[in-house]
Amino acid sequence: MYASGKYSSRGPALIPRMKTKHRIYYIALFSVVLLGLIATGMFQFWPHSIESSAEWTLEKGSVHDAPLIRLPASSPIPERGDLSCRMHTCFDVYRCGYNPKNKIKVYIYALQRFVDEFGVPISSTGLSREYNDLLSAISDSDFYTDDVTRACLFIPSIDVLNQNSLRIRETAQALAMLPRWDKGMNHLLFNMLPGGPPDYNTALDVPRDRALLAGGGFSTWTYRQGYDVSIPVYSPLSADVLLPERHPGPRRYFILSSQTAIHREYRAELERLKEENGEALLLLDKCSNLSQGAASARKRCCKGQVYDYPQILQESSFCVVLRGARLGQAALSDVLQAGCVPVILADSYILPFSEVLDWKRASVVIPEEKLSEMYTILKSIPHRQVEEMQRQARWFWEAYFSSMKAIGLTTLQIINDRIYPYAARTYEQWNNPPVVKWSSVNSPLFLPLIPPRAPGFTAVVLTYDRIESLFRVITEISKVPSLAKLLIVWNNQNKSPPEESLWPKVGVPLKVVRTKENKLSNRFFPYDEIETEAVLAIDDDIIMLTSDELQFGYEVWREFPDRLVGYPGRLHLWDHEMGKWKYESEWTNEVSMVLTGAAFYHKYFNYLYTYKMPGDIKNWVDAHMNCEDIAMNFLVANITGKAPIKVTPRKKFKCPECTAIDGLSLDQTHMVERSECINKFASVFGTMPLKVVEHRADPVLYKDDFPEKLKSFPNIGSL
Repeated sequence: MYASGKYSSRGPALIPRMKTKHRIYYIALFSVVLLGLIATGMFQFWPHSIESSAEWTLEKGSVHDAPLIRLPASSPIPERGDLSCRMHTCFDVYRCGYNPKNKIKVYIYALQRFVDEFGVPISSTGLSREYNDLLSAISDSDFYTDDVTRACLFIPSIDVLNQNSLRIRETAQALAMLPRWDKGMNHLLFNMLPGGPPDYNTALDVPRDRALLAGGGFSTWTYRQGYDVSIPVYSPLSADVLLPERHPGPRRYFILSSQTAIHREYRAELERLKEENGEALLLLDKCSNLSQGAASARKRCCKGQVYDYPQILQESSFCVVLRGARLGQAALSDVLQAGCVPVILADSYILPFSEVLDWKRASVVIPEEKLSEMYTILKSIPHRQVEEMQRQARWFWEAYFSSMKAIGLTTLQIINDRIYPYAARTYEQWNNPPVVKWSSVNSPLFLPLIPPRAPGFTAVVLTYDRIESLFRVITEISKVPSLAKLLIVWNNQNKSPPEESLWPKVGVPLKVVRTKENKLSNRFFPYDEIETEAVLAIDDDIIMLTSDELQFGYEVWREFPDRLVGYPGRLHLWDHEMGKWKYESEWTNEVSMVLTGAAFYHKYFNYLYTYKMPGDIKNWVDAHMNCEDIAMNFLVANITGKAPIKVTPRKKFKCPECTAIDGLSLDQTHMVERSECINKFASVFGTMPLKVVEHRADPVLYKDDFPEKLKSFPNIGSL
């Protein structure tokens, strides 16, 4: 009790005395900590250097705020340019070094305003909107670094896109003053409008030492193969006019010429072609009755009739791109955007990005001296090839021409591929449009180049009521060495399958699955019983395939596990009179589909068909009891971008005694609906993914006069 009272009398008196004594100390300590946090925050968000804070993007900093650099008249001038430069002689690859991402690092010089000793700028336009967009895109890309010591490539903020706006000598002096210039080593300049009157040189006239040049008008005389990069001349209309993609096919006009500054000899030749071929050729010129300005630049005229440009380009199958004073023409970009096949007449012109792009797939290049034969040359191109070229032309524009960003990043990727060739993009990646993929689905097709033989395949047989032919199919399939399991999909809800004792005796597991509804899509359901990667879908009336044919088909699939590998081949055709797609079941030299009445495929496609089929295709198939095989062909082609593979020469597959009462595919309306299916599916997919090929796979010794016992697959049917 006493102790407690003693503590209570002293304790409260000590605490206030401690607070008073150390109050100043605590306040000072708190103030120091607070100031430290504020200073840290300011350091984190304040620009770290003048070089990094001087932006080239107009939205982030004004050009007028950039430092002013005065060029003495005696400033050094770079050499004209070494035409012998190649990557191994004029480029220091050791600056790039090794990095795990195989990406070059690009440094952009801080924005500066260069003037001569009298204060006159080196450029009449300063920083153009196009060059600002280009630098901004690069600065936002994975290529960019703000650490000059890590840089592999240097890009000046000096705008040389248009030589017409430059003072040649002073621009060269400004380049030489760059701190890392080193005779232009590892420096990249972008120029789209080279040369000037009267000769219009095809490369930038500014002396540039060893700098790489991304140029928009190279000829074979000025282009340094494997060093410079040929780029397109950007069309401002790309940003101002949106042309919707148009379905490939015949257009109102066969040939269209829309350029306004054509040499009089070329125009005279085009007028002669117009007289010979009439309405097939539309020859446009500038409109003389319109006032000059931005509005008139988007108009073209012919005999007093006014056309909207570039919209009119979408009305022609082929569009002429003739050389002007310069080889590179912005009209090429407009033509590609319109999905019109460019007909290029510009001798010695190095086409944009021709180092990686296959222009034969998207254009027709004709020597200038053969302009008079242009109509005959173009008429000889098959319709199907023209459609593919139209599609490819539009994709080239979308991927590589549509913006300064696309042009700049494509240029850097080409240089990147030279420096890291082992990680370079393939021909297919550069030239094949990417296939549509669902981001929510990860493909399990991570198989070896040739999957192991051991797992074999699962045969999935869709059946309804043809017991006799079903048993014959099972008996024949069971002879195939690689068969791992038989799965019978019983699609008849009104009748039970035969008793177990009646089924053929086979040496592999046989499982019968009874479905709840009679749907054709049941054959593509991802059943748990399917444990192999390979699936053989086969109808219950396909009795003529031999075990050799089936085993050979499986061997082919093992080498191409992402393809449909099958036996009955079919083709889709464009009906020009009806203006729609047509299903062709006759024997032809071409194949774009293999029917899943007898075809191998990867089981992954069962999941996509069942759960990720676009639109209402799956329900439409089940409602019409037709076209599930066409739907699967669309699906696989759209995912892989590849054609199916037809194997073996056989054309007849079904049992002779099967009648129209027994089967769906013998009904007359069935064939009519097949064409409707193709048009329906193309509409839902938004494109035509099917690819046409003119080959099939046969065993190596199939036709050889060789002893049968020495052939791996001797019993291959001929019809």
